[in-house]
Amino acid sequence: PGETLARYLAAFGPATVKDAQVWSGLTKLREAAARLGGRLRTYRDERGRELLDLAGAPRPDADTPAPPRFLPEWDNLLLSHADRSRVITEADRARVFTVNGIIRPTILVDGTVRGTWSLVRERGAAALVVEPFAKLAKGDRAALADEGARLLAFAAPGEPHDVRFAQADGA
Repeated sequence: PGETLARYLAAFGPATVKDAQVWSGLTKLREAAARLGGRLRTYRDERGRELLDLAGAPRPDADTPAPPRFLPEWDNLLLSHADRSRVITEADRARVFTVNGIIRPTILVDGTVRGTWSLVRERGAAALVVEPFAKLAKGDRAALADEGARLLAFAAPGEPHDVRFAQADGA
């Protein structure tokens, strides 16, 4: 259990013990954390909850911007925490997690889920369709278009492609 906890924290830390338990299905990880002792550091989040991380894990400055990202279906970022509110609002969670168990592919802007995306292929071309939940700032939209072009170069090599943005809700 201790090594499983350490591997979880290497991927998803800082996190709560409960986060690791949700991800792994294991119980009694608080005892495992205690046995890891000096290998871990503790922090407090804005709600006062104890967060654990590996002592040597890199930590960016709080002001470091998080680049936009396209996450696939069932991405671990959305599955690996008991409390997902650090990355997705409850209202947006209902848009991403469907009633039949599908977790849609999402876009992250500044580390937060801000919409969904899909890859559409038609007539020998590929398009990445971005569906933001709210209007995006011009710079965020441009950064997503750049990241989307890189994703298309990987997912549809040799095919003509473009990045399209659907109209945001309420825009």
